[in-house]
Amino acid sequence: MRKMRRMSIMITAAMLAGVFSPAVHADETEPLAETEIIVFAAKSLNTVLDESIIPAYNELQPNVKITPSYDSSGTLMTQIEEGAACDVFFSAAQKQMNELEEKGLVVDGTRNDIVNNQVCVVTYDGSGTKVTGLENLADAASMALADGSVPVGKYTREALVAAGMVQEGEDGDNSTITTQEVSDALDGLEINECANVGAVAAAVSEGANEVGTVYYSDTYGLEDKLVILEKVPYDLTGNVIYPAAQIVNEEADDAEIAAAADFAAFLTSDTAKEIFDSYYFDTNVGGEEETEE
Repeated sequence: MRKMRRMSIMITAAMLAGVFSPAVHADETEPLAETEIIVFAAKSLNTVLDESIIPAYNELQPNVKITPSYDSSGTLMTQIEEGAACDVFFSAAQKQMNELEEKGLVVDGTRNDIVNNQVCVVTYDGSGTKVTGLENLADAASMALADGSVPVGKYTREALVAAGMVQEGEDGDNSTITTQEVSDALDGLEINECANVGAVAAAVSEGANEVGTVYYSDTYGLEDKLVILEKVPYDLTGNVIYPAAQIVNEEADDAEIAAAADFAAFLTSDTAKEIFDSYYFDTNVGGEEETEE
């Protein structure tokens, strides 16, 4: 019964995704039935979704209540794999979405690359740090760094390896590089390991740590507290693509499935792109084949 139910959901969702595809999503879309959808999103999307994306969508679909849940993409992926109710997943990296797709938890035809982002080395205003960027992080008194399972932590490790500052991770997987290994490579730098990028931004902006690595979008609204020392080149990190997709939710009814497909499509709309651009995201994303992890 579970397999039949999942197949039914995926067929229904695929049909609805076609109806509400980005190409036809417009302001005159017919109102959807009253329902609620749960959106799992990377912590770095907290501000843009809460302040602008969800309100903009609700102007078009006021009957759809969106309940977001924010955390690191790795944590959210695990929750989905363990059966947590989720209708749309908006990840900060391809890796987590790939794993869900391989397990049949992503609704076919609904996955899209939404935005690109850029890792930045930041400090707090007035810190007087000697650090100018990635290459002399060891000059800091302390650093806030996300764990390797967190996308921004993985991308930071990718950059450090590409710059020849840290040894490559086991089997070429740089997410496995421990925080202690990073510290050792940076002359014993004191590192505050953080659970997500929001925790890094908070630690640095509040002066608890001298420097840290966050996404460019995380500096939005903190311009008076965070100083960008360097925007780390994509040559070092690779593209920082955020994919979104509808997730198979076996408990969802038809109204919820329809709303999930519609919201996933809305994220690719011109309206959404304008919003993301204003929050320091880059909506000029390349093809998926260029950005796979």
